[in-house]
Amino acid sequence: MKAALSDFLAYLAAEKGLSKNTLASYGRDLAGFLGFLEERKTGPASFRKGHILDYIDELRQRGFSSASIARNISSIRGFSGYQVLSSLRDDDPAENLESPKLWQRLPKAVPLEEIKKVLGSREGVRARFGQRDAAMIELMYSSGLRVSELVGLKTADLNPEAGFVRVTGKGSRERVVPVSERTIRKLKDYMSGRREACLKGGERRSDYLFLTARGKPMTRQRFWQTLRVYARAAGVAISPHVLRHSFATHMLEGGADLRSLQKMLGHSDISTTQVYTKVSLERARKVYKERHPRA
Repeated sequence: MKAALSDFLAYLAAEKGLSKNTLASYGRDLAGFLGFLEERKTGPASFRKGHILDYIDELRQRGFSSASIARNISSIRGFSGYQVLSSLRDDDPAENLESPKLWQRLPKAVPLEEIKKVLGSREGVRARFGQRDAAMIELMYSSGLRVSELVGLKTADLNPEAGFVRVTGKGSRERVVPVSERTIRKLKDYMSGRREACLKGGERRSDYLFLTARGKPMTRQRFWQTLRVYARAAGVAISPHVLRHSFATHMLEGGADLRSLQKMLGHSDISTTQVYTKVSLERARKVYKERHPRA
């Protein structure tokens, strides 16, 4: 089982160029599924569609969300297809497997007023990290970065004079994203202030833009925790995903075209970006119902 999983992950890394985070996600999903098969004395080249359906049912019983189940199905589908491609089996039991209808669920976005509350919040956070935290939250919202892209930024990726940042996204694809003047100012304050202090207090050198008190690169988990503190202080329910969704929604509401937004978000398929047009439409309907006297 372990050899089959290792071979598949090596294939994804070499042929698909997937990131470490994506590979780890595949690994976790498939480790669970292969463990399920092992308990039923079934191998990776002999499982059937019924086994997949039984596993999905087990995930439901364990309380997995539709999003988690859809991700597991996607992982299993990829693994099953690889088995056929590698001539390890003749049939593909996951070929016609349908995912839960979560694609109709719209991404959550919060109003600009609530974003401003979070950006302006300082309560509950040690003052010495304020510059770094403000720069990270501003940059994530103003440029629509994924959290993994944010913490993976290096100082060489930022061009403050030209007003852009070079981002390495999914599949190691690079893109250039504009950065607002306000965010540039916050980044400069942080780089000349707190970042220098972090280097003196820990590692003497680092290529990474955002650092911890010990001079180490910020992690995704640490940023999640930091954002949660600011969000609670502002009384706003928000996450890194919601920040990114809000950026996309607000851009469209401001008149941005889909192709430009697709490039900024790093979507390989424009159909992924088009879901945000539904978000804007839903918000327009809500405002109409709340404000129009004959709605």
